[in-house]
Amino acid sequence: MKKFINAIDTLLDESLLGFSKAHADIIQLNSQPLFIRRINPPKPGKVALISGGGSGHEPLHIGFVGHGMLDAACPGQIFTSPTPDQMLAAAQAVENGGGVLFIVKNYAGDVMNFEIAAEMLECQNATVLVSDDVSLPKAHSTGRRGVAGTLIVEKIVGAAAESGADLATCKALGDKVNNATASMGVALSSCTVPALGRPTFDISDTEMEMGVGIHGERGRETLKLSTATEIVEHLASLIDEELKPKKGQPVLLHVNGFGATPLMELYLIYDLAAQFWEKRGITIARSLVGNYTTSIDMAGCSITLSVLDEELLKLWDAPVHTAALRWGC
Repeated sequence: MKKFINAIDTLLDESLLGFSKAHADIIQLNSQPLFIRRINPPKPGKVALISGGGSGHEPLHIGFVGHGMLDAACPGQIFTSPTPDQMLAAAQAVENGGGVLFIVKNYAGDVMNFEIAAEMLECQNATVLVSDDVSLPKAHSTGRRGVAGTLIVEKIVGAAAESGADLATCKALGDKVNNATASMGVALSSCTVPALGRPTFDISDTEMEMGVGIHGERGRETLKLSTATEIVEHLASLIDEELKPKKGQPVLLHVNGFGATPLMELYLIYDLAAQFWEKRGITIARSLVGNYTTSIDMAGCSITLSVLDEELLKLWDAPVHTAALRWGC
């Protein structure tokens, strides 16, 4: 294992120190308990948006704290849920009279700890559970996982909260975006968790893992490596079957890298995915390409499609100023 680290035990703390210094104009680091919060105060009465999860997915979630998105994010250790005391402290620090909305990826540890924090929180609160990963069936025992679609929920709901929408409206909007979003990923290699010191799973140079998770979980099947066109057809067909977008319907197409895939390849994947839906009469109204929901150093990518309407288009386009996403400010 080759990593730029001093010690495994201090990796997260040292990384967060660097992040907070690099983006000191946007965010502030709270060390005990650990969370990142925005520093520009929102208007009184604004709903506070809080998310979080295990580290290793950067820039999700800490990179999306700021104007137009999250008010705070709670990072856990690598691929480990943050604790309820982190979430509770973050909520108490940023609650501004409008209540708190937790945006939670559907993983057992995250769900349980956010529920505990919500029960301890004295102010009004609600939760949006993100479950956009169509590699798992809807009837899966723990439900579908929250993956790259989480960013889209955070951006659109963040814009609504910034404009003054109340807690019930933000909650309903988050659920609406989640239900209109589907993702599917593929990996060419495993990731290496520093504490483990070796790849999470073994895969040969002639194989790919289809439907992989963002914590190094194996996919739904191991297939022979094929061309980019065939890979996109596989991913996009499952997404299309799930959402069934109608001709002329505007969509957001998001191609996300898992950390070790060059942008040259991600843009190739984007072009092929765009062609897939354009041939079906779907309008690619908005796009996002890059490493946004990563899995440390995994080689691979995911495709996410969100079906939009005029309201969602407007909220996606609304100003945002975070470390990893910014426009219109």
